[in-house]
Amino acid sequence: MIRSRNTVSFKPLSRRHTLAAMGVAMALPALEVMCPRKVAGAAKATPRRFLAVCNNLGLLNDRLYPKETGRDYQPSPYMEPLLSHRKDITLISGSSHPEVDGGHPADICFLTAAAHPASGGFRNTISLDQVAARHIGHLTRFPTLTLGVNVNNAPRSLSWTPGGVVIPCEEKPSVLYRKLFLKGSPTEEAAQLRRLAMGRSVMDAVGAQAKSLEKGLPAVDRERMEQYYTSVRDLERRIAVSREWEDVPKPKVSVSEPRDADSPTEYFRRTHLMYSMARLAFETDSTRLITLMLDSVASPVVIVPGATIKDGYHSLSHHGKSEEKLAQLDAIDREHMKLLSDLFSGLKNVKEDGAPLLDRTMILYGSNLGDANTHSTTNLPILFTGGGFRHGQHLAFDRTRNYPLPNLFVNILQRLGVPAERFTGSTGTMTGIEPV
Repeated sequence: MIRSRNTVSFKPLSRRHTLAAMGVAMALPALEVMCPRKVAGAAKATPRRFLAVCNNLGLLNDRLYPKETGRDYQPSPYMEPLLSHRKDITLISGSSHPEVDGGHPADICFLTAAAHPASGGFRNTISLDQVAARHIGHLTRFPTLTLGVNVNNAPRSLSWTPGGVVIPCEEKPSVLYRKLFLKGSPTEEAAQLRRLAMGRSVMDAVGAQAKSLEKGLPAVDRERMEQYYTSVRDLERRIAVSREWEDVPKPKVSVSEPRDADSPTEYFRRTHLMYSMARLAFETDSTRLITLMLDSVASPVVIVPGATIKDGYHSLSHHGKSEEKLAQLDAIDREHMKLLSDLFSGLKNVKEDGAPLLDRTMILYGSNLGDANTHSTTNLPILFTGGGFRHGQHLAFDRTRNYPLPNLFVNILQRLGVPAERFTGSTGTMTGIEPV
């Protein structure tokens, strides 16, 4: 027997007993929105998409941001490769995640804004893409795609479940290509259907009759059980949608399967391939939500066309104002901007219902570090592009008392059609971000 502060007694419940009590089924009914074939026949809304990219060593901010604010700014050095897209880009300075500190560990909080990631007992929270997936994930074959460059199978990712569990990154473009566009063999398809059925039966086994346990549980445990029910319902819903999509043919593309970059030194080739795959995924409407972790911390001496890089990426980030290291970092940062320019151009050149795909695709590029040299997590480098907003500006906030970056997350969710008013640490929507 255990006794609560209110002197009410409860029997201790073992995990085995709890699972054994969860009898028959907590399955959801067959909802209309769970069937992609029925969705396809419904009135078509304008598709909205979102790509988040985190370079966890950031950029040299003094070379990213112009001195002027507003729309009539003189382009900064890092804007030079992006000049053809100036009207499509908002540079945001003076923003950060409130209470997200800890230096390098903050990269896993880029889309969650969960506080104090380096603290003992830290548990992450749901990421922005997964919040959106709950509302629009059923509209596409893949609710979200979680990608990585040089993550090396480490538990690092931008995508996190409601329970704070990491969603592993896909690091090979070839595997992603086959997943998106190639039909498996009959044996592979049968195995996939068995896996989906097994997943559903497991959910059934641990689902029902759990409510009966609540009668003897204290409030804190009832709250935990409710969180558990929510996770189970969410997983059941995803399994049901996945089963429906197994009957829908995959899209055909004229692009051949990409050849993976073998070495982590080919960091920029890997990044370019992932950008290309993201564009293809959006172009075929295979998903509308993609995250990409660029693990620069784990990257060695990277290859930059036309430049000589002598030190590892992480070592260069701790430049100590060394001119030699800063010159190498500058070459790396400019290559990032060139690849972004290529991505923006590719999305502009694809038309959907006569409109450039970039106009329907929001891209958030940034970092968890405002200054990798000092591990600062304030004044984050942020570029926000596309999605049908009125861009072409340097949106500058207070660099001493930063503006909450999660406010932008609320703008993004609302643009995706999610009825959100808040996100962790936000105070509303971001001032100055307006739809066209």
